[in-house]
Amino acid sequence: MASGKQRQTEKSNQTLIWALGVVTLLAVIGAAAFWAGKAGWFTPASRVAEVSVEAPLVREIILYFADSQGEFLIAEQREIADCPDNEQCVRAVVEALIKGAHTDLIPVLPPQTRVLGVVFEDETVTVDFSRDLVTRHPGGSVSELLTVYGLANTLAVNFPHLRQVRILIAGQAVESLKGHVDLRAPVPADFRYGRPPLRIGGADDPSGASPQGRMP
Repeated sequence: MASGKQRQTEKSNQTLIWALGVVTLLAVIGAAAFWAGKAGWFTPASRVAEVSVEAPLVREIILYFADSQGEFLIAEQREIADCPDNEQCVRAVVEALIKGAHTDLIPVLPPQTRVLGVVFEDETVTVDFSRDLVTRHPGGSVSELLTVYGLANTLAVNFPHLRQVRILIAGQAVESLKGHVDLRAPVPADFRYGRPPLRIGGADDPSGASPQGRMP
């Protein structure tokens, strides 16, 4: 029969063998994980998060501002965050127009103006503005034309299904902003107010006639 000392020695040897086996197994697993990572077989959690984060969706738009002399409209391309529906998209585009150009172009809407509401009816969009659009507007026939058609052209080029815009001020219909452009009916886009420089009814006006929408 084995002595107590021999049994203790055998038990210690078994424990040592078991421990060595565990260490060897962990070493194999670690090495496999290392080489798998080097080979791209798995993605660490940090990289999973990195891959799963998508870039925000953007929407390309075109805005119309006045040239540096305030005589005609010039288009400027812009990117805004994408929007889920037409109402929010129209509001976002008009608010971008209010904020002004990223270049030296002149805004066509006073920067204090706020969009109070947007309503659709067939091919017409009604945009309700705060009174700042009137009270903060500099006035003048050309300036008023550029405001109205800068808005109408911007909406038409970004939303082809919208053919005209009705402008309200604080929920109310108005005849005009400053007495020059007729707002009693919805205003369609009119791209004659781009280049060349606007000269109403003068030698530089290729039509030789007063532009559509002027007050009688």
